[in-house]
Amino acid sequence: MVWLRRTTHYLFIVVVAVNSTLLTINAGDYIFYTDWAWTSFVVFSISQSTMLVVGAIYYMLFTGVPGTATYYATIMTIYTWVAKGAWFGLGYPYDFIAVPVWIPSAMLLDLTYWATRRNKHAAIIIGGTLVGLSLPIFNMINLLLIRDPLEMAFKYPRPTLPPYMTPIEPQVGKFYNSPVALGSGAGAVLSVPIAALGAKLNTWTYRWMA
Repeated sequence: MVWLRRTTHYLFIVVVAVNSTLLTINAGDYIFYTDWAWTSFVVFSISQSTMLVVGAIYYMLFTGVPGTATYYATIMTIYTWVAKGAWFGLGYPYDFIAVPVWIPSAMLLDLTYWATRRNKHAAIIIGGTLVGLSLPIFNMINLLLIRDPLEMAFKYPRPTLPPYMTPIEPQVGKFYNSPVALGSGAGAVLSVPIAALGAKLNTWTYRWMA
């Protein structure tokens, strides 16, 4: 029955990864990342860093296999590309959804776990910090390579968008001078306790399965 339990476990990873991606795509009943990336990039960076690290480290420690975090991030990426294709099929432009970059940060988490010989505490502290530091950098590079997300938001609004969610012009200079630096700093600090939470959830799961 080991194969059945293992198959069910990997299927569960897929389900949770898909649901995590839905948080990105539909937050606030709108395409959060595309429309609000410039305005709330720090908020986006913190939320995505913590969301990625809690699920990735949970499943990585559950399997004990370095590479599981990247597997988790890959599912999230594929699902978002599917959503991107669905919107494109409805007549929206190709740049209407910008797919976040999760995979490199998850690879750093896997690399930390592998390099420290599967040390859980190193994965939490070092891996969590690396995820928080790297994700804003990779996503800002991603944004610089596409057309202006706010232009897409103003030009192609969704009919269900409530008035209070209307995208606004970014106020970068008024609130913070470097959204990447602030997002990386805050993400690095917050991702560590969230990674510890993911590790603790893994412990609870083992007790529940016993």
